[in-house]
Amino acid sequence: MTQVAFSSSFKRAFKKRIEGRKDLEQKFWRRAEIFTVNPQDPRLRTHKLSGELREQWSFTVEYDVRVVFSFLPNNRAVFEDIGSHDEVY
Repeated sequence: MTQVAFSSSFKRAFKKRIEGRKDLEQKFWRRAEIFTVNPQDPRLRTHKLSGELREQWSFTVEYDVRVVFSFLPNNRAVFEDIGSHDEVY
């Protein structure tokens, strides 16, 4: 089981881009639950990023909504950003 923390930048982005959009919010929480069980679950389409974000990873909430995160030691991860492809990359 992976423990997830939310950075302050993630909380701001979530509030601005996701909060209040009920369908999207529900999808995010379902995907976050899947992530805690298995971060590499194929439904998440988890992948390592490149370039300036090469230390980070991303998974898909829906077609154009991504969560950018980093793995930490001891089965932990921190979500760092959420939004469309253009917003997070």
